[in-house]
Amino acid sequence: MTEITGFTAIYIFLLAAFTGYEVISRVPVILHTPLMSGSNFIHGIVLVGAMVALGAAQTTGERIIGFVAVLLGAMNTAGGYSVTDRMLEMFKSDTHGEGKGSSDRAA
Repeated sequence: MTEITGFTAIYIFLLAAFTGYEVISRVPVILHTPLMSGSNFIHGIVLVGAMVALGAAQTTGERIIGFVAVLLGAMNTAGGYSVTDRMLEMFKSDTHGEGKGSSDRAA
């Protein structure tokens, strides 16, 4: 397995941060929430990466950081799917024909 040195890791992090900022800043406001909610698979990839990093941890400090990464990744994944579910609930149609105002009608 190839080790990543300090400067290479910093370079990759800065490149990813800059690329992410540029991509997100160019997304129109109306598409931002559906796009981010629809990309929950990325959260799963982050979670898998955190689990791999935790599995390769050798010192206690690395294990603590890996555990925190797995915990935060799992929370991010669950939260992303929760937000997507709530968003999709807003667009569901009423299948029983009892829309807004139907209870206002008197017989």
